[in-house]
Amino acid sequence: MADKIEADPTLLEIPLANIARWLGQGHSAVKRLEGWRSMIQEAQRSQEGMDKLLFILRDEEWESMMWKGFSPFPGILTKEELKRLSWTSSH
Repeated sequence: MADKIEADPTLLEIPLANIARWLGQGHSAVKRLEGWRSMIQEAQRSQEGMDKLLFILRDEEWESMMWKGFSPFPGILTKEELKRLSWTSSH
């Protein structure tokens, strides 16, 4: 997913739309969704922010896995691309 976003940063509009929709539907994980929104918006504003986001998406350490365990990225990858991942979101 990181490679796809890196190649086409406009894809970041997808998770932002997911976050807005989920919050609009009264999702209970407001803090996590707002954390993702902040990180994604920073990635849109600066290379440093993009580097941080891409690092989290590629990293396998505990903190990154915690972020990825609650991912707002459904819709970026195709079904075929999802089959190749070792993690997927429950959303």
